[in-house]
Amino acid sequence: MLDTTTEWGRLVERRLREEEVIWLTTVRRDGQPQPIPVWFLWDGETILIYSRPDQQKVRNIRHNPKVSLHFNTDEYGDSVVRIDGVAEIVPDAPPVTEVPEMIEKYRDGIRRIGSDPESFARDYSVAIRVVPQRFYGW
Repeated sequence: MLDTTTEWGRLVERRLREEEVIWLTTVRRDGQPQPIPVWFLWDGETILIYSRPDQQKVRNIRHNPKVSLHFNTDEYGDSVVRIDGVAEIVPDAPPVTEVPEMIEKYRDGIRRIGSDPESFARDYSVAIRVVPQRFYGW
């Protein structure tokens, strides 16, 4: 779905691989959008996110799997990337400690929040997989 033969597609691919935070927007039952910054891993086709089980985003996705994601823009308001997709809670996903790419990407961040990989895996035990449906931006 992401055309990496274009300059913009390559920019999006780079940001998906290198950015530490992406904003995930889910929708509450009352229709209120809920944007929240999350850590994520791009595998070339889908976006993997781990969450605490009691979070609003998990409840929102169970009710309505349609989501949007976006990155912060650059300082001029350019480099806009928005991704619309469908999210699913993955009950049989491995714990984050068994996803070495995720642990490597966020090792320092996990330490910054006063945790370690094992504790992080216990706390963030719900895996969410987003399948992008459409990419927007400039």
